[in-house]
Amino acid sequence: MISIKLRPVGKKKQISYRVVILPKKSKLVGKYIDDLGWYNPHTNKFLINAEKAKQWLANGAQPTDTVHNLLVDAKIIEGKKIPLHKKSKQQKEKPAETEPAPSA
Repeated sequence: MISIKLRPVGKKKQISYRVVILPKKSKLVGKYIDDLGWYNPHTNKFLINAEKAKQWLANGAQPTDTVHNLLVDAKIIEGKKIPLHKKSKQQKEKPAETEPAPSA
């Protein structure tokens, strides 16, 4: 299965990403199938080739959650954004505010 992923490039504290086409279970280093554009999280700027992205999506490529949100921002695909930070079970199961025990 083919996936659209973010491939990290740049220095440690100045990281930016290339939007690339890779096999789903491959590592991010090494060769990639196609390059669609770039994303800089520090400035929240990105550039994605819309024609190539639509072509790969039509051929069955699945974007990761972050790439899906970028494609929605670029209006390449329609739909809602996917929430990336899900609440943990502890926060969901946390009981409502409990009353303090009466002091004697």
